[in-house]
Amino acid sequence: MHMGFTAEESAFRDEVRAFLAENLPEHVREGARNTPSVFVEPDIGDEWQRILFEKGWLGYHWPKEVGGTGWDPVQRYIFEKECALADAPSLSVLGLKLVAPVIAAYGTAEQKARFLPRILDGSEKWCQGYSEPGSGSDLASLKTRAELDPDTQTYRINGSKLWTTHAHYADWMFCLARTNPDVKKQAGISFLLVPMHQPGITIRPIITLAHDHEVNQVFLDDAETHARYRIGEEGQGWEIAKFLLENERGGSCAAPRLLADIAKLRQAAGSAPSGSNGAYGHLDAVQARITALELEALALETTELRILADLKAGRRPGSQTSLVKLVASSLRQKIDEAFVDVFGVYGLQLPLERPLYGNSAPEPVGSREAQLATPTYLNGRAWTIFGGTNEVQKTIIAKTVLGL
Repeated sequence: MHMGFTAEESAFRDEVRAFLAENLPEHVREGARNTPSVFVEPDIGDEWQRILFEKGWLGYHWPKEVGGTGWDPVQRYIFEKECALADAPSLSVLGLKLVAPVIAAYGTAEQKARFLPRILDGSEKWCQGYSEPGSGSDLASLKTRAELDPDTQTYRINGSKLWTTHAHYADWMFCLARTNPDVKKQAGISFLLVPMHQPGITIRPIITLAHDHEVNQVFLDDAETHARYRIGEEGQGWEIAKFLLENERGGSCAAPRLLADIAKLRQAAGSAPSGSNGAYGHLDAVQARITALELEALALETTELRILADLKAGRRPGSQTSLVKLVASSLRQKIDEAFVDVFGVYGLQLPLERPLYGNSAPEPVGSREAQLATPTYLNGRAWTIFGGTNEVQKTIIAKTVLGL
C-alpha cells in the first residue's frame, strides 16, 4: 500500500500550513494549548469557527452540495494534522461532525435548508441527547418517551439525558427517544431534533472532577418538537444513531493530535529535573515509556490511513472505527498520565478557576504546562467512556471481527 502524498496533496498541505500561519491568532492557539477539558471554551472555539467559515473550510466533513468543502478523506486528514501541529482548537463535533452528516444523509430538503446553513455560520449550537441514567453503554434500553399528537403533529417528550456536553450553550438537541414501546427495543426509537429554549427543558450542570462545567443532565418534562423535526421515519432512530456513532468514532483522525502531544511530552520531559543530576527525560525508563507511546500512536496513524484509503475508495470502514476508538482513547489517557508524572509535585496542582488562559488565568505553580497536567488527566478519564466505552468497543470487535 502506497502511504505517501501525491504532488497535489503535498501542495494542499502547504496551502493549509500557510493559511494557519497567517490566520490562526496567537491568543486562540494559547487558549487551545491551555484548555484541560475535552471541548474548548466557546470564546476561542467560536472565533476559530468564524475564521474557517469565512475561508470556506469549516464544513470539511460535508459534501459540497450541502455547503461543505467536498474534500476527500486524505485532504481531511492533512487538514486535521496541520491544525494539530499548529495548536488550533478542536472544533465542536456536535453540530459540525455529528448531526450535520446525519441531516445531510437522512434529512429532507427542507431540513437541510433549515439547519445546515445555521450550523455552518455558528448561529445555532447543538448538544447530543443519547445517554440516560441507566442507559449509557446499553443505549437501546433508553426510556425517554416521545408521543405524537396526531392532530398537531407535535411530539411530547418526557425523560432525562445525561452527560450532555455543552447543553448550557445549545439551541438544539439531537435526541433519541422511544416512540413505540411495543416493538423490539431497537425498532422503537426515533431521531428527533428538539429546541432547547422552551419551558419543558431543565438543565442541571455536572461539574467534573477537574472542576470544569462541560457536561450536564437535561430533564425533558412535556418538552415539545414538531414532527417536521424528526429525521427519517419513526423507528429509524437506531439505524441513524449507528451511522452517527460510526462518524463519532472514526470521522476524524486522532493520531495527529496524539503525536503532537507526545512531542510536547518529550520536550517537557527533556527540561524537567530528575533529581539525579540530569533531566527527567534522559532516564532510560522515561525514554522507553515515551518511545512506546510514540510507536503506538504511529501504528494508530497507519490504521487511520488505511481507513482513509477505504473511504476514498468508497468503502465504509465498519468495525475498524471501534478499533481506532479503543486504541486512541486508551492512548490519550496514557499520555495524560505521563504528563502528570513528568511534572512531579508541580503536576498535582488543581486550580478551580477557569479559563486557564488569558489575563484572568490563575498564576501557575512552576509552569502553565504543569498547571494543566492534573485537570487534563482528570477530564481525560472520559475518553474511554464517551462515544461508546472501551468495553462496548471490545464487544463490537469480538463479534464483528473475531466472530466470537
